[in-house]
Amino acid sequence: MNKHTLSAFDNDLNQVQQRVLFMAQRASTQVARAIDGLARRDLDVVEEVIREDRKIDEDERELNEICIQLIARHAPQARDLRLIITAMQMIKDLERIGDEAKKIAKKTRKIIRSDAQHICPDVDLRHVAEQAITMLDRAADAFARRDISQIGSILRQDKTVNSLFKSVTRELITFMMEDPRTITRSIDMMFAAKAIERIADHATNIAGSVVYMVKGLSIRHVRLKTATRDVEAAHAEDTPKGEGEGA
Repeated sequence: MNKHTLSAFDNDLNQVQQRVLFMAQRASTQVARAIDGLARRDLDVVEEVIREDRKIDEDERELNEICIQLIARHAPQARDLRLIITAMQMIKDLERIGDEAKKIAKKTRKIIRSDAQHICPDVDLRHVAEQAITMLDRAADAFARRDISQIGSILRQDKTVNSLFKSVTRELITFMMEDPRTITRSIDMMFAAKAIERIADHATNIAGSVVYMVKGLSIRHVRLKTATRDVEAAHAEDTPKGEGEGA
């Protein structure tokens, strides 16, 4: 490619990265608003979350097409190709996160409109949701900075979310056993909790995609302990000897 073509390609790559980051911010906001709507039983908020999901779907379609065109026109190699592949993987996970936020919103709408809203179990999902949102935001930041130093921590945080989800599930089962009238609403809350757990899984996928982009290392479908070890070993290769050690 000539100098002009290379410059245009670099600009296109930067634009893709910025749009993926914007999409990640939109998805993060959607999750936060869905959880807020659930906590406050705010029908206006959850209806907006449901409507806004279409924008994330549009982001996915447009960005995928841009990435495909970049590959077709420029035949990128090495790091440039990994960046585009990573963007396409992230786009898919971000769209799924938007879908999970919409699921939470729809379950909330169902609870609000129910005649039995007053017997809905008083289970606060905000803490587990904050963990998942933090994972997503940290993974997006790692993508922006091409930095895998925090990926191991993100992977471990997913394990925390899984534990919190199991705790919520046990709590809801207890409600159902003690008062059968809560069964329907408890199941709705369980679906909302599962959506949060899946959001954390997608954030973990994004973290794994960043590792691939930066190091060319695939950690998908690898056990947590092994993936964390491999990521931290890969990061150590780039860390100057003695960095972070006490004087």
